[in-house]
Amino acid sequence: MADYFVGSREYFPGVGRIRYEGPESDNPLAFKYYDPGRMVGGKSMKNHLRFAVAYWHSFCADGRDTFGDPTHAQEWKSGGDPMTLAEQKLDAAFEFLTKLGAEFYCWHDRDLAPEGATPAESERNLMALAAKARERQAATGVKLLWGTANLFGDVRYMNGAATNPEFAVVAHAAAQVKAAIDATILLDGEGYTFWGGREGYMSLLNTDLKREKEHLARFLAMARDYARARGFKGVFYIEPKPMEPTKHQYDFDVETVAGFLRHYGLDADFRMNIEANHAELAGHDFHHELETAAAMGLFGSVDANRGDPRCGWDTDQFPIDWRDTTLAMYAVLRAGGFTTGGLNFDAHVRRNSVDPSDLFEAHIGGMDAFAVGLEAAWHLQAEGKLAAFVSDRYRSFDSGDGARFERGEMKLGELAALAAGYGTAGRTSGRQERLENLVNQALGTVTTVPIRDVPPIAHF
Repeated sequence: MADYFVGSREYFPGVGRIRYEGPESDNPLAFKYYDPGRMVGGKSMKNHLRFAVAYWHSFCADGRDTFGDPTHAQEWKSGGDPMTLAEQKLDAAFEFLTKLGAEFYCWHDRDLAPEGATPAESERNLMALAAKARERQAATGVKLLWGTANLFGDVRYMNGAATNPEFAVVAHAAAQVKAAIDATILLDGEGYTFWGGREGYMSLLNTDLKREKEHLARFLAMARDYARARGFKGVFYIEPKPMEPTKHQYDFDVETVAGFLRHYGLDADFRMNIEANHAELAGHDFHHELETAAAMGLFGSVDANRGDPRCGWDTDQFPIDWRDTTLAMYAVLRAGGFTTGGLNFDAHVRRNSVDPSDLFEAHIGGMDAFAVGLEAAWHLQAEGKLAAFVSDRYRSFDSGDGARFERGEMKLGELAALAAGYGTAGRTSGRQERLENLVNQALGTVTTVPIRDVPPIAHF
């Protein structure tokens, strides 16, 4: 990768390449824990974590919310027609990516290029910007983790895209997905993601739920077949989310999506792109959704962010909780690590974080948090105490009648007859507190640094 990319003008002046300076550094524009080349278990941090930047939040979002106007002044959004502005945004993105040292990025089609007056014009716009992105990828070494289509923003999708009750809307969605897949292929994208932002319902009183789910499955199969016929070898991802903007989305959580994929015979090609904030909205821990996907053989990629438990919506904040990142990376390591997936920062700076450096500092904090999580998770895996405890807890199924039960060699009557010979059973400690302490001990092991002289804390 080049030191950093600058197009026709520099959009983040005063910010150079972000470097690792270690945990004692006071520099807010330096990594404290993320050292890209550091080897963890024979693999570099960079290759373990595969960080990506979300094009939509970092270069399209402007700080507006439902109660107020934009607050972020972004120079790439002024001074030209829509296609010129799109190229300026592309230059700003690659400058940011290379200064940050992120290896990947992710986009929606409408992030990359403006919508045209017709589907054909929209496709021309997208492919023109994709060609320019390909040039910048070649110049910098940055890669596309995955692409996707925005099938939720336009008013035509207010009642869904692939699940819309109007066939004409489904056709529009197909035109977008076809073009987005073509752009992903042009940019050597390693995956393609479907987020069903409006694939769900607001009311069952006006919804044929069975028909909509069948249409969604057919649409996904058509997209898969088109991409494979075009030579796409990557992975397709479904991103679970329970609601918002709809009342109920058909991709509610990992369990729901797994059942859907297997019911319609799509599980051979599709995996999960799991978002921490979406897990929280579904009433689950991030760790739970990752472990569930791994247990089903459907783990793929991660949208790295966090929510606010006091808010009932998708706040998309940057991850900072080291315990959460440790548990997440422990699940990822147990699943075999990332292959085509990675850690995409589907997160945005706050409305009142208006300095250009804030965007860098937010990503630095998230990358440091996952670096700590990786180190602690690797320590837990290498130490083996968690895995050994779990294995021992289920040892009664490793031999004898327990093993016969697992292999399906026993009928219910025979199983029931065994109960009398076991007497009192089931009062073995789960040792939850001990295991939670092991996680904290692992964090302490990898983050302990010499304490510098600091002034005494003032008491009020």
